[in-house]
Amino acid sequence: MPRSRTTALAALIATLALGAGCTAPQDTTATSTRPRTVEPVAGCGRASWTDPADRSPGRTPARCDKGAPAPRPLKRHRTLTVATGTLGAEYVAPLRTALAKGEFAKEGLDVRLKVLPTPEALPLLAKGDLDVLWAAPEAAVVNGINGGFTIRWVAGNFSPDPKSRSGLWVRLKNGRTASSVSLRGSTMGTMIGKGSVIMYPMARSFATHGADMNSVAFQQLGSSDVLTALTGGGVDSAWLLDPVWRRVDGDRKYAFLGGQPQGEPLGGALYGPHLLQQDPDAGVAFLRAYIRTVNTYFADDYKADRAFVAELAKLLKVDAATLTAVPPLRMDWEIRKGTAERLQKAYRDAGVTKGPPLPENRLVDRTLYAEAVGHRP
Repeated sequence: MPRSRTTALAALIATLALGAGCTAPQDTTATSTRPRTVEPVAGCGRASWTDPADRSPGRTPARCDKGAPAPRPLKRHRTLTVATGTLGAEYVAPLRTALAKGEFAKEGLDVRLKVLPTPEALPLLAKGDLDVLWAAPEAAVVNGINGGFTIRWVAGNFSPDPKSRSGLWVRLKNGRTASSVSLRGSTMGTMIGKGSVIMYPMARSFATHGADMNSVAFQQLGSSDVLTALTGGGVDSAWLLDPVWRRVDGDRKYAFLGGQPQGEPLGGALYGPHLLQQDPDAGVAFLRAYIRTVNTYFADDYKADRAFVAELAKLLKVDAATLTAVPPLRMDWEIRKGTAERLQKAYRDAGVTKGPPLPENRLVDRTLYAEAVGHRP
């Protein structure tokens, strides 16, 4: 995000922390202090958990059988409010499907979706006015935790299909090829600010092409202007999302330099103190329904099923042809080891976070999805 928004958010975080009686971060663990029993789960065998250190692009995501883990209805009904930046993006499809198919209801949960950008949702999550933030551990999250907020990234969302070319595209000049392009001194168009998780894969592409965060001029544009700026010569490169990149794919005047790492989710579910400490049973139930939805409807190439694509298109309010124009996402509820560290390095390099990096256990908690699939470390 622009530096002015980052500064304003930091001030808001400090104000809310003081109002809640928080001082310097003292949160060494965000999970409930009550011991939790993790039992084997039918239909979730060895394939339901993968080594977090495995970052191989061809890694098979964790999977249970279709319909697993089975519902375990809570003894007392809960209403949970989930904030997300959009209801129409494909990465929100498992949530929309879980609601439509009654998977949350089977757990005794009444889940309500609310559209809010991360900077606005974050203080509400920390105060308990929101239960779940379906987003990413952006720079605002890191700053919030450093400011005293009890927030953890508790489940992943997706990684790209190998055929996806959503990411950094460059306009080729003077007979250059993708391998010979230098981005140093260039301008880049993006609708995403410097506080986004996309800064991590973007920095990797910069390094491959002779640049860093300080040698590229960022130009933040509206969603409808990014492609126009690239093709019209207003910027040298641009971060193109699904399905916009299809407009230049195959055109020799442009080259794809890289996108989100395969096999490494960069977003998903973030919990605040309510589901982490006060009601972890509901926190596990939410993830159980989400994981069951992935296993039942998104385990493989879900876009090969025309009837399901039609359902998704209706839920997301997009054209079915738009959905099938790009490869399916690889839905993945797990979080890779070291992702939090790599994200924080990108934020520090971009100048949107300050102070020492958070240790992984201050930002990530895998115990709730582990319990949902019956994995005992």
